[in-house]
Amino acid sequence: MPTKVTLPSILVNSYMSALISVSDGVGIAARFVKPDVTPGVNAPGSRVAAFIGIIGGRTRCNAALMADMKSFETYVGAFTGGIIKADPDDAMSMSVLGELTNMISGRALITANISGLDITPPQLLSGENIKLSPTVKSNVKSFTIPFAVDDGRVYLILSVYE
Repeated sequence: MPTKVTLPSILVNSYMSALISVSDGVGIAARFVKPDVTPGVNAPGSRVAAFIGIIGGRTRCNAALMADMKSFETYVGAFTGGIIKADPDDAMSMSVLGELTNMISGRALITANISGLDITPPQLLSGENIKLSPTVKSNVKSFTIPFAVDDGRVYLILSVYE
């Protein structure tokens, strides 16, 4: 009997592939850290975050990209050629995280090939040890998917409302 492919598994696989592909496209090796995958939200040491809503038809999802300072510095350096210093209080360096999240989401939705889905503009947050409190409902599935980026970590968090 074939395994049923669910919306959460399609989105998780598409987002994982997209994060690795987009990172590679700007010269960053993002390595999936499989042993640290967790249900819910677990992104220790995060200093910056970008959130995007995924909407369309009956689909409601949220995607977040959370990063520690080291991985944030890596992405800002790669996106700006080292011209802009990574600073969670600077709008220009924070816009890199928003654009990264847009690029990952766009590529993921193309890969997922689910008609009618769209993304909302990213919302950006910064602070010390940012934490998310996911919705705790039986119809919401949340996943934290960690990636090693240089000496830092970036976390992909997906919440899918079924």
